[in-house]
Formats: sequence, structure tokens, C-alpha cells
Amino acid sequence: MTKSQADVVRVALEILDEHGADAVSLRAIAQRLGVRMNTVLWHAKSKARLAELMADAIVAGASLDDLPRDWHERAAEIVRRYREALLAHRDGAAVVAGTYAAEPATLDTAEALVQALLDGGLPPREAAWTCWSLIYFTLGLAQEEQSLPERSLSHPSVGERPALRSVFSFLSEESFDERFEFGVTKLLARR
Repeated sequence: MTKSQADVVRVALEILDEHGADAVSLRAIAQRLGVRMNTVLWHAKSKARLAELMADAIVAGASLDDLPRDWHERAAEIVRRYREALLAHRDGAAVVAGTYAAEPATLDTAEALVQALLDGGLPPREAAWTCWSLIYFTLGLAQEEQSLPERSLSHPSVGERPALRSVFSFLSEESFDERFEFGVTKLLARR
């Protein structure tokens, strides 16, 4: 049976979800598909290209249907859906953060977010930079959230750092949903 690029990406995401980013390889995909490496390389060309395709498939999980009309709520909802798409796959944020995927789903998500910001009256430069700030914030927080089970449960000592000691309980909270909403609210503060 002939395999397609979609088959290669689907299997790559299956391996990602089952075993994590480190287990995804062109060889592992070929073995799972029951094909030669050349077949996988025909569709993915390289591990970097495979990562771009995987990243775009992950971002494609962020539906752009039925978004709110208000620019502020629309932008916040797009970023919420983006985060959910990242968290839907084991190491999803790490895969997406490790690429610069100029692929359809990634570009569509950026288009929708930038349009919402432009609709809110942001000048083009500010809309672009706010878009990047929202994306980078979301990627970073999602990576932290996804890596949490692998981290030690003990908290490091901050030593003689009074400012850090005074806020440490807040820095070490695992309330990712609240931290996410706080950050999005700050980045989208109405002018």
C-alpha cells in the first residue's frame, strides 16, 4: 500500500504521543509503517522537515471556527485554542517551539490572531509583536506544563534572595490555567 505524507505525519504524532519527542525518528516511522526509510524520506526529506510537518499538524488542532466577533475575545480564544492544541500532544509545545513552520495551519492561526489584533486598532508593528508575544508566552508556559511530570517534586532553595522568597509560593504554583489567563489578559490589555 502506498504511503502518503499524511501517513508519515500521523505515525510521527502517534510515536510522539506514546513515547515523547526523543523517540520520533525517520527510522521509527518507517518501521511502524512497514516501509523503507526512502519512503519516509520521500515525504519528509529530513528530520527538520518532519518536525515542521508535525508542528503544523499540532497547530491544526486549534480550530478557527465559531470565534467571537469582539477582537479582544477573539484573540484570547485563538490563543486558548492554540494552547489546547499544544497540550493535546505529549511534548507538543516542544515540537512546535523547535520549528519555524511556515505551513498552512500555522499561517492560518497567525493570520486569524493578527487580524483580531488589527481589528482592535493595533498598528501593524504592534499587532505583529503582540502576536509573537502571545505565541511565545503560550509556548513557554505549555512547555513548562508538559515537562512538569519529569521534574523533581522538590523545590529549590532560593537562598538569601528576599524578593524571590517573598513571591516563591506564587512562582512555584502549578496553576497553569490561571497563569495562562493572567498572561493573556496582560498581553491583551485594552488601551
